[in-house]
Amino acid sequence: MRVHLGSDHAGFHLKAALAERLVELGHAPVDHGPVEYDPDDDYPPFVLAAARATAAEPDSLGIVIGGSGNGEAIAANKVAGVRAALAWSEQTATLARQHNDANVLSLGARMHTLAEAIGFAEVFLATPFSGEQRHVRRLRMLSAYERTGEAPTAPGTASTAS
Repeated sequence: MRVHLGSDHAGFHLKAALAERLVELGHAPVDHGPVEYDPDDDYPPFVLAAARATAAEPDSLGIVIGGSGNGEAIAANKVAGVRAALAWSEQTATLARQHNDANVLSLGARMHTLAEAIGFAEVFLATPFSGEQRHVRRLRMLSAYERTGEAPTAPGTASTAS
């Protein structure tokens, strides 16, 4: 599987280690940068490039990495078609795929050991979407909102749009 990677300086070393591990597992990592360590770089160009590539290639997944992973998840989720999830455990990485069909994983390099973070990525990549109807229904609501800007309403409630 092609896996699009993007980070900032805080995630640079984890990204490099993760790329090596992905090759060992038979994946094809695509590094969207940075290509060298720069303590003053900004994550949006690299994360958005990885997210855009993931959205454009439906059979791929993406992994974005920063210090906490929060900013990277926020940035990736600005790209139409991206469902980025911040993982802080194997369980959250699993549920991101099973329940949310997340196509981008966000990791905080300063929050976990290298082995833990790589483990979260391995679980994320190995876990399929469950396809359960309740999850499909929710994802359709979010996709419709992304397309139209109209928020879904819960059954039995009035629309709040004016």
